Amino acid sequence: MTASPGGGGLPGPYGSGGGGANLADILERVLDKGIVIAGDIKINLLDIELLTIKLRLIVASIDKAKEMGIDWWEDDPALSTGARRAELARENAELRQRLADIEEREALEPAEAETKVKAGTRAKEETRERRER
Repeated sequence: MTASPGGGGLPGPYGSGGGGANLADILERVLDKGIVIAGDIKINLLDIELLTIKLRLIVASIDKAKEMGIDWWEDDPALSTGARRAELARENAELRQRLADIEEREALEPAEAETKVKAGTRAKEETRERRER
């Protein structure tokens, strides 16, 4: 038995009708308009909440996402080379500052140590002089 266009029988495959949309058209619409899928999963045992998982999925084109104010991938170093460069530059500046602090401290420490040695030598000499008197 074959399906007749005017009446009974089985319908044809999806998209075979004159008004149907193909997969590319559907995908284009979804990316152009965007789609949000949200859901929560809760696991309870005797009215005690053990686990809650909140799922949020947004499917949209990059342009549409930016229109909605979503651009987190631009600041994620794992996804953006610009963000990775910025993170490396910040880390580099921080390490340079720490190195400068260490070098400055080491430059001061020998001078302080020398001052302490001289003060200790003077104190020993004064103690000897007192004993000799």
